[in-house]
Amino acid sequence: MENIPAGTLVVVADGGSARVFRNVGDPPGLSLQQVDLLEVMNVNDEGPSGIQPGGNDGYQTDEATFARQLARRLNEGALQQRYAHVVLVADPRTLGEIRPQLHKEVHDRLIGELDRDLTNVPLPDIERALS
Repeated sequence: MENIPAGTLVVVADGGSARVFRNVGDPPGLSLQQVDLLEVMNVNDEGPSGIQPGGNDGYQTDEATFARQLARRLNEGALQQRYAHVVLVADPRTLGEIRPQLHKEVHDRLIGELDRDLTNVPLPDIERALS
């Protein structure tokens, strides 16, 4: 990914958590600073995203619920003008769960996607993957 502007929100997610960073570097440099850690919450109070086929195990339901929670948070942030640009990094399954739930305002701010699971890798490896 080239030229991620300063201030860009970078969300690195999997099916159960997300590390949220801001780029505090100036292009062409990239310097991420973690600003939040999100984990699946209240799975019994909320339903999963999308249509769930029969035979899903609890983990798959939790993943779909987290995707819904993350999409809602991104939507709220965009609608409240909390970020101008966003990059999503997640495994293909999680990206597939999140994409259809994103508001047009998030899509307008989306400057890149990376379909890799980097939630448990060190920060320098995340920065390298995005450079």
